[in-house]
Amino acid sequence: MRALISVSDKTGITEFAKELEAMGMEVVSTGGTYKKLKAEGVRAVEISDITGFPECLDGRVKTLHPKVHAGILAMRNKPEHMNQLNELNIDTIDLVVVNLYPFKETILKEDVTRAEAVENIDIGGPTMLRSAAKNYQDVVVVVDPLDYDAVLTELKEKKEVSLDMKFYLMQKVFMHTSAYDTMIAGYLRNERKDYALPDQFTMTFEKVQDMRYGENPHQKAAFYKEIGKKTGSLVDAKQLNGKELSFNNINDTNGALELLKEFTEPTVVACKHGNPCGVGSAATIEEAWEKAFRADKTSIYGGIVVSNRPVTGKMAEGMKPVFLEVIVAPEYEKAALEILTEKKNLRLLELPGIEVPQDASAYDIKKVNGGMIVQTIDSKLYDEANLKVATDRKPTEAEMEDMIFMMKVVKFVKSNGIAIGKNKQSCGIGPGQVNRIWAAEQCFEHAGELIGENAAKGCVLASDAYFPFDDTVEAAHKAGITAIIQPGGSIRDEDSIKKCNEYGITMVFTGMRHFKH
Repeated sequence: MRALISVSDKTGITEFAKELEAMGMEVVSTGGTYKKLKAEGVRAVEISDITGFPECLDGRVKTLHPKVHAGILAMRNKPEHMNQLNELNIDTIDLVVVNLYPFKETILKEDVTRAEAVENIDIGGPTMLRSAAKNYQDVVVVVDPLDYDAVLTELKEKKEVSLDMKFYLMQKVFMHTSAYDTMIAGYLRNERKDYALPDQFTMTFEKVQDMRYGENPHQKAAFYKEIGKKTGSLVDAKQLNGKELSFNNINDTNGALELLKEFTEPTVVACKHGNPCGVGSAATIEEAWEKAFRADKTSIYGGIVVSNRPVTGKMAEGMKPVFLEVIVAPEYEKAALEILTEKKNLRLLELPGIEVPQDASAYDIKKVNGGMIVQTIDSKLYDEANLKVATDRKPTEAEMEDMIFMMKVVKFVKSNGIAIGKNKQSCGIGPGQVNRIWAAEQCFEHAGELIGENAAKGCVLASDAYFPFDDTVEAAHKAGITAIIQPGGSIRDEDSIKKCNEYGITMVFTGMRHFKH
């Protein structure tokens, strides 16, 4: 029997090769792998001795040869295949151990050039892997060093590798080569700066962890990360305390982080079930926390809190009595950690670069039955040139500031979404209603329940989409709203403008909708 070994990741390869040799298997190898095996006492045969042709073009061509691929691809139960091998003086290759050039490690280096990246695209390796995997009934193919022990165990105990194990190794190869090719395609797409959605959509993800369950205990779940540097994303976070993050923790925390990235001043966002429940900005992060907490002391229970400034001891004292699932911040003061780590189940995540937004070309992906829908992320709030005061009364400077603040908030509220607030604090949020007036009424009602009677008085209102009727303006007036910001664009815009003018409410159109489904 003959094994062909050619690996970039040389973890455990010498020990594996020595075990194979001890079982009477001939070891054939290439390039750096051959040198390492020979230096460490393996009686390896160089590939050129098998092919009768030297490695050439700086090692670009060494295994692309009929004596290699015929030896791998010959079907042992086909007499005509085996007769041809005999006629051509080709021996079979029964075990292929290959892993690929370190393309991922190369593109993750600082200042890597395109030429370096392209040079690390493996050609011979994937070809050998695919050949061996295609002929899995007859050839054992190993792409992962973690599988060395399992293969050796079967060879020692059964003198062969079982068909089930061969099939498992085969599917692992095709998953690996598929991910490898997809990673190359993604890198090249980014090099072109071609952000058009491609005809064939593929992406490579690597598993970060398995989870206990998904949204509900009967669902399986895992957390995967994209290949590449994702500064400011949860895959970069360091967990300092608490049990493992759940599916819902990650989903909700991601939503809170994306809203937080809209702000540069000290800001705290509290989130529950993917919707913001309290948002506050202020001159200090302690005051921002107080605003976010006071905005909805009820819904924050069991929620997520994210901060774009270090968590201080004073903040931690305020957080201590509140049941929270997750806190994320760029840093924690020592006093804050001492207080918060007393709560053993509270997940504390440290995320440097928390303020870094996603690239505008990033994809938002949703799986649907039988396919998926893909879009670029909602990276804008509005275009300055399209801002338009639609009413007779113009907003005050404070109203305009608060309208922009609340538009940032409502952008991350499930549609139909309405959000009200003042003084850079959310006061009421109405998410996920099937019509806009219900979202508005829910918003006003909850603001009154949570903050006090007439809580909406003097607030501004932001809507994720236009008003189909003037009923929302009517309800806003009754609640005491002084200013409204919305995309505009309804065929009934004039009805809403007229109603605002009647009540002295100022209204601004942004020209940009923010549906979130």
